[in-house]
Amino acid sequence: MASAILGGLLRQSPSARPQIWVVEPVAATRQSLIHNFGVHVQAEPNASLRQASQVVWAVKPQQFKAAAAQAASYTTQALHLSVAAGIRTDSLSQWLGSERIVRAMPNTPALVGLGQIGLFARGGVTDADRTWVQQVMGTTGACLWLEQEMQLDAVTALSGSGPAYVFYFMEAMVRAGQSMGLSQAQSQQLAIGTFVGASELARTSTESPSVLRERVTSKGGTTHAALSAMASDRVAQSFERAIQAACDRAKTLGDEFGH
Repeated sequence: MASAILGGLLRQSPSARPQIWVVEPVAATRQSLIHNFGVHVQAEPNASLRQASQVVWAVKPQQFKAAAAQAASYTTQALHLSVAAGIRTDSLSQWLGSERIVRAMPNTPALVGLGQIGLFARGGVTDADRTWVQQVMGTTGACLWLEQEMQLDAVTALSGSGPAYVFYFMEAMVRAGQSMGLSQAQSQQLAIGTFVGASELARTSTESPSVLRERVTSKGGTTHAALSAMASDRVAQSFERAIQAACDRAKTLGDEFGH
């Protein structure tokens, strides 16, 4: 996700490159960042971070507390933007010594500028801070501001993990195509193209997905047969339970790694 944010920023403002500093402890990743983005990269936090007016935290939840402990003394004056799943702003505020904290939950289509990003701002965040966050995350996709932090768990489950659900169904469609005599390449083209086309139709239509589905489904036809088989197997209910499981796990991450 750090790469998606960096790429979006530099596509929008190439002149910002000298102002972007990255802390990355892994040597191979540092070299990759330098090669791909041409930004300044350092192995660990130091006093140079006192110059930072904004800090983006793109770290794994289980590593956040330790990373914050190394950097917090240098960044108390900054606006903090976290893209770590599950870690709540109460924990972030305690670790970072700041109330200027925004949590973001993006997803991997951010890599191609088509992400969905849920955002929650703590009380100390100013209008100017919100504008900056909107500008930064807007380079990777569409932003949605939330009034309650707990809603980010639902965003995590729905869109944060959502691309994996789409890929999962694509895989099933490809396997089905092959079992019916199509090649792997043919099946993949049809499966991916169908998701792209259906998504664009849903995005541009004034009608709900349920109405669009009904319009494709003639009673007694092929689509009706497929949907009837899914209903018999309770696919929708299983899918909803799976998304709830993701939401529950997002809550647990905050409990596990937020102390």
